Amino acid sequence: MTNSQIRTLIVDDEALSRRGLEIRLRTAGDFDVIGQCTNGREAIDAVRNQQPDLVFLDIQMPGLSGFDVLAQLPTDSLPMVVFVTAYDQYAIRAFEARAVDYLLKPVDESRFAAAIEHIRELRQQRNAASQRDRLVELLADVSGTGEIDAEGLLARGAAAHAAERNTVLPIREGRETVRLDTKSIDWIDAAGDYMCIHAGPRTHILRGTMKELEDVLDPRHFQRVHRSTIVNLARVKTLRSHMNGEYFLTLDGGHELKLSRTYRDKVEYFLKGPPRLN
Repeated sequence: MTNSQIRTLIVDDEALSRRGLEIRLRTAGDFDVIGQCTNGREAIDAVRNQQPDLVFLDIQMPGLSGFDVLAQLPTDSLPMVVFVTAYDQYAIRAFEARAVDYLLKPVDESRFAAAIEHIRELRQQRNAASQRDRLVELLADVSGTGEIDAEGLLARGAAAHAAERNTVLPIREGRETVRLDTKSIDWIDAAGDYMCIHAGPRTHILRGTMKELEDVLDPRHFQRVHRSTIVNLARVKTLRSHMNGEYFLTLDGGHELKLSRTYRDKVEYFLKGPPRLN
């Protein structure tokens, strides 16, 4: 077993179903089946104690259902979840529960192969995000981390009318304050406790929260599209829908951002078009 293997837990009350999934996963090569559970209670304990990367979770089980299991787990440390069930009426609820995929029994070979490939892609994305977070923390330690200059904002009248506020975002870096023109911001994303403000060729790293930046940026021009992403509406060139209710935004520089289902009410901002920046 190598570190690249995906630690997987199988949860199903049917022994034959568990065995079928185990055989297919072992054949795939990069999945390590660390355990099997026959009911929801066992599954909750196994997820908490073994912390798998992935769970194949049956929906209909005696006692706790698959949805009940997820409801009792901390959302900030949930593994990837693939629901497995004999009943297709649960499909919508499965995706609303943020499952990465949904398999209908009896599981078709080609459908299983597609799910496996999807899981591998998501795993790579998670690893890339984790490495990026560590890199940002290192950069912050080496170069010093900026902070939002609250005094500078107040001096500019942050509480003034929206049409006049926050055309400049002051970022205090050591003894200096960088006065960043908000029109130059392309997008902002979170990396752990740090915010990365992407503005043209430069990225400003500061310690803060998405909520703090939402409060100081003009909502007519900046909208949150993900729990860790704020985008400049004027930079969005295309909007592409995805089958699971998410959207992908392509910025004028070619960078692609995800608009999650939680923020899909923001789609109207992109359909109507952002107001012009003065």
